[in-house]
Amino acid sequence: MTSPFVAGPSVRIPGSPNGPLAGLTFAAKDLFDVAGHRTGGGNPDWARQNPAPTRHAWAVQRLLDAGATLIGKTITDEVSLGILGENPFDGTPLNPMAPDRVPGGSSSGSASAVAQRLCDTALGTDTGGSVRVPASFCGLYGIRPTHGRLDLTGMLPQAPSSDTSGWFARDATTFARVSEVMLGEPISVTLPTRLVVAVDTFGFADAGTAAALQPLVQALAALMKDVRDDLLAPSGLTAWARAQRTLQPWEAWQTFKPWLERDNPRLQYSVARNLARAAAIPESEREWAALVRSEARARMTWLLPPGTILCMPTTPFPAPLKGQSLPALEPVRGRILGLAAHGGLTGVPQVSVPGAKVDGLPVGLSIVGGHGSDAALVAVARALEAAR
Repeated sequence: MTSPFVAGPSVRIPGSPNGPLAGLTFAAKDLFDVAGHRTGGGNPDWARQNPAPTRHAWAVQRLLDAGATLIGKTITDEVSLGILGENPFDGTPLNPMAPDRVPGGSSSGSASAVAQRLCDTALGTDTGGSVRVPASFCGLYGIRPTHGRLDLTGMLPQAPSSDTSGWFARDATTFARVSEVMLGEPISVTLPTRLVVAVDTFGFADAGTAAALQPLVQALAALMKDVRDDLLAPSGLTAWARAQRTLQPWEAWQTFKPWLERDNPRLQYSVARNLARAAAIPESEREWAALVRSEARARMTWLLPPGTILCMPTTPFPAPLKGQSLPALEPVRGRILGLAAHGGLTGVPQVSVPGAKVDGLPVGLSIVGGHGSDAALVAVARALEAAR
């Protein structure tokens, strides 16, 4: 079984002894700078061709200052360009909840480390689902914060208009403690009062997943004063996914183009192929995708006024088996993106909550709010755990 930690010199940095997270341990995805240690980014040539940073990333420093102790850096899909967590250079971190299946990516190592109880929390990143998906597959709490809310200094970028940091925890109490520090505001006991059940997303998910999540949906509804059904994406989840699958790869190509052209690095086939495809995306397609993004953002603003949250499956199914062929995985990735694209497309915050299983395999329920409602979503997750 592959360790969730990257190979090389061990990393251990004690946190401030008197901070609110004193006594907790954390790991950081190998996209976050740790002073004196090369940021590997899941690719040996990235690590070799870029110097070691002299300062910690903002997110790492934030947790250290709050008292948490850093115990290691974790495996990521290659330069974060993946959603399943399989890396040909570093291996596939163990999903302890389903050892024959993927952990989800690209924050695979961070989710694995928390799920294996090797640390209390871990930093990940989420551009197209890279915290939310492994949280669902590994049975964890995970958050994609409001886009632009947190300082991303020292975090390897992919697609800046969608990039966020995020974190995992096994229980709602730890999740709330870490979230309070990272978000810089208290997690209130006052909850939103209105819930939208996104019926199109439950229809998009496998029937077994939708059914397994119903007890969680009912428990969530019991915390609300008003509950209604509605559509997340009236124009179609696949249209939103296609737009994100246009904008995100194009930005990733712009991000990594100088490195690719300068250093000609080794890349796994699927990553090289997708970057080559991205380079060929025509302007007309990008213009269409930008219009869909504007439409999706307007939809979210209307759907999620203050005091309203939405629930949906985090992933359409549990973790897929490891080691499948690329043709077999293409539709798998497409369906995952169908339930994850709105995050990067609209920038709204989202928390994945564990608590459901399909044939013994974890699946998460997501709660989504309007921009800036991050702390309220964490409060709902905590209340939901207490109510079960």
